[in-house]
Amino acid sequence: MHGWIIIDKPHGLGSTQAVSAVKRALRQSGAGKWKVGHGGTLDPLATGVLPIAIGEATKLAGRMLDSDKIYDFTVTFGIQTDTLDLEGKEIAISDHRPTLAEVEAVLPCFTGLIEQAPPAYSAILIDGQRAYDLARAGQDVEMKTRAVTIHALTVTDREAEGQGLGSVTLTAHVSKGTYIRSLARDLALALGTVGHVTMLRRVKAGPFTLESAISLDKLDEAARGGGIAQLMLPLTAGLDDIPALAVSPDDALALRQGKALVGKPHTGLMLAMEGETPVALVEASGPENLREIRVVRGFNL
Repeated sequence: MHGWIIIDKPHGLGSTQAVSAVKRALRQSGAGKWKVGHGGTLDPLATGVLPIAIGEATKLAGRMLDSDKIYDFTVTFGIQTDTLDLEGKEIAISDHRPTLAEVEAVLPCFTGLIEQAPPAYSAILIDGQRAYDLARAGQDVEMKTRAVTIHALTVTDREAEGQGLGSVTLTAHVSKGTYIRSLARDLALALGTVGHVTMLRRVKAGPFTLESAISLDKLDEAARGGGIAQLMLPLTAGLDDIPALAVSPDDALALRQGKALVGKPHTGLMLAMEGETPVALVEASGPENLREIRVVRGFNL
């Protein structure tokens, strides 16, 4: 049981609760206890793609956290909340409603490398404490800006052309560390109004999309029928974007022992494979004729 289960996370469920649900399903299906982790937190109010890593795939969860994500989200104009979503209390209002043309005209300002201040209600550590704990305690939390990349930002709801919009739905392809709630806040302010997120759905996380995601009901049904393994994607599914490096049994043994190999592969990350078996995530560096191949993450398969 080394691989991925991609959950279509429902509204109201936390990421750690989804991990617990997969653990229960594994036990119920007779697979026993396995190490389980998620590849990118989703707010309880958000839905969509939540990669759950099982067994040796958990060694790749950190890499999944660093991957790009794609979100569909709705910004409702006229009200800003302290949490920047439906869960918070109202802290600002505005009567101004932008037109669709105004929204589309400002999108280039939020595309590419931008500076963004995370929400006060976030899990970022400030002097050893979570920002949301400080905010809930009534403290004034100052969030430092950080650089993030918005690869693409487009309007997906064009039903209200030519009139003031009560809300607008967009799709954003973003780098790690991007907060959609902050993006919605800043977009509304740039349009001369205020706003908050009323719908947030992750449609892609790294290589995983909604096409491979399953509901918790389907997970539970498979668990009761003992067929949970059929829902799993292989460990290598999380590494579709990097090249494979074929290694011999002797080289595979050396890598498993933590030794470096010498060869002439491309530089950068690769997946060392002994036949069909993943051996390690490796990285090659050095001069072209004498590159060292060192283990980044080894797999005990």
